[in-house]
Formats: sequence, structure tokens, C-alpha cells
Amino acid sequence: MSLAEHIKVSLELPTYIVNHYLEDLTDENLLVRPAEKMNHIAWQLGHLISSEHFHITEVFPDSMPVIPDGFKEQYSIETATSENPADFLTKAEYLQLMQQQRQGTLNVLSELSDQQLMEASPETVRYLGPTVGSVFAGESTHWMMHAGQWAVVRRKLGKPPLF
Repeated sequence: MSLAEHIKVSLELPTYIVNHYLEDLTDENLLVRPAEKMNHIAWQLGHLISSEHFHITEVFPDSMPVIPDGFKEQYSIETATSENPADFLTKAEYLQLMQQQRQGTLNVLSELSDQQLMEASPETVRYLGPTVGSVFAGESTHWMMHAGQWAVVRRKLGKPPLF
């Protein structure tokens, strides 16, 4: 199995979990915080979508589907405290953007050799790891870390555990 194939498989689990955690949540549910001062799902989704776009374009500029103008700024640390539903998208819009960015990631990944994946990652995204491959693999960890908080929101809302 190539490194790209291994990374692709590692991205399947968070995609599966995220989709299932969100499946029965409403737009309003996305604004529930797991605990006081924690970010709600709507903000986290925007952050994750924006982050995935940023991480991959830092390694391969102009390789990802575009995100809406102002999207990155809409999901900055300064906007995380907003409780205003008008500041956020619908679940359907997040899911569409999430799928577009993930497909962009997979498209770029499918073109890379093991040698390319072992090259040094740019300094701007080195926090995900020292290699290009670790930047791609870091998306799996990032999405799973946030999805763990969504399990708490689901229980808070009286939803059954899924996993």
C-alpha cells in the first residue's frame, strides 16, 4: 500500500463519523456548545473546512476548491463566541463545503508519490508534522478531535450514542 493510499484510508473514518454525528442534528443543534466557553459545532465545522483548505493550499497552492469570500475570517478565533445564527451557515451548506474540500484533498493526494509525501512540509503547517504526508494525515486527527466534542453535544441533546 502506498503512503497516499494509507492516508486516504485514514481520512475515511473521520468522514464517516462526522457524517453520522451530524446526520440527525438540526441547524439549531449546531449552535449548542459542548460546555461553557467551548466552540459550538457550526463554528467548528467552518474552522475545520477553512483549516483543511489552508493546510493543503500551503503545500500545493491553488490546488483546492475555492471557499466563499470571507470564509476564513468568519471562522477565526474572534468569531468563536458568536451565538447569532445569522453568523453561520446551514448544516447542508457545511456538508457541501466539507465534501468539496475533502474531495479536493483526495484529488491532490491521489497525484502524489511516496517520495513527494516524504518531502519536508512548509514551515507554515509544520505543526501538523515534518512531511507533506503528515500534513495530509493531520486532517484525519484534526477532524476526529473536533468530532469527539460533538459526541458530548449529541448526549446533551438527548441523542443516542453512535459509536
